[in-house]
Amino acid sequence: MAIAFFHFSLSRPVGTGPAGPGLSRDHFKKPWSSRPVLFLGMGDSVTAGFGARKGLSYFDLLATNPPSEFPDLGEISLADLFPNLRSTNMALSGSTSLQHLKLQLSKLPRQSEETLGVIVLTTGGNDIIHNYGRTAPHEGAMYGATFENAKPWIANFELRLDQILTNFQQLFPGGCHVFLANIYDPTDGVGDAEKAGLPAWKDGRQILNAYNKIINKSAAKHSFVHLVNIHDEFLGHGIHCTQFWRTAYRNKDPHYWYHENLEDPNERGYDALRRLFLIEMAKVFQPTQVKERLRIRETLHAPLSSLAPLCPNR
Repeated sequence: MAIAFFHFSLSRPVGTGPAGPGLSRDHFKKPWSSRPVLFLGMGDSVTAGFGARKGLSYFDLLATNPPSEFPDLGEISLADLFPNLRSTNMALSGSTSLQHLKLQLSKLPRQSEETLGVIVLTTGGNDIIHNYGRTAPHEGAMYGATFENAKPWIANFELRLDQILTNFQQLFPGGCHVFLANIYDPTDGVGDAEKAGLPAWKDGRQILNAYNKIINKSAAKHSFVHLVNIHDEFLGHGIHCTQFWRTAYRNKDPHYWYHENLEDPNERGYDALRRLFLIEMAKVFQPTQVKERLRIRETLHAPLSSLAPLCPNR
């Protein structure tokens, strides 16, 4: 009985091998663009790679394959898909969306018109969890807040995120694509952070959902922004990963994808993130889809000069 209690309530097995969705190699056979490309990481510790060994964060895995790469992803990296790639990761562990706008973006120089921006962004998660209930909740450190108290901070996040995305477009006159992740839930949708040793937070899930609605809305608003839905893929890989009776249970991989600090992924989680970002990038950059976009634009008699952000090979 005690063993069963430990397994279903306290055990968080990590598992081994690849994590997350499989990929079709058909989307990655040929380079996506010969243009100069800046692969840019912005945001918080998820993009900074906290908790992963060197080369095994999702940003690093996207940029280039490690020597110990899984067979299904060998020679599938942005270095292979963009021959003229340079990579810069400006993400900072512990940073909030307030700092992403005021500090990180201010350090990013305006790029040349020849440069295509491929940007990965994780933001908003620290706004929600910071202070962990140790201090009174406030904007940028909302843990423990009621939904009513958080409403103005949530509204400010929507304005701030729109500013961040608009600034990216201004800093990349040659065009850019922003791959914006939403925020995962380590409680697997249950909302019982106290089971992970944090103070109970009645309105935590509601505030998280409000932030994710804003992220989804922002991605839909801007044609150059593409949502990476990490929230849904990570459900079932949090603190209840062994509980088979949960709706989110993943019987094919009932393992924990989070680091010891709960808020960042472990290395299998980073592998899953890399795959999710690659899938969304393939939807944007694979040649068949670019040709279809060109066909539609030509049908509408769009000027050729306006196609550059849509067709990275130009």
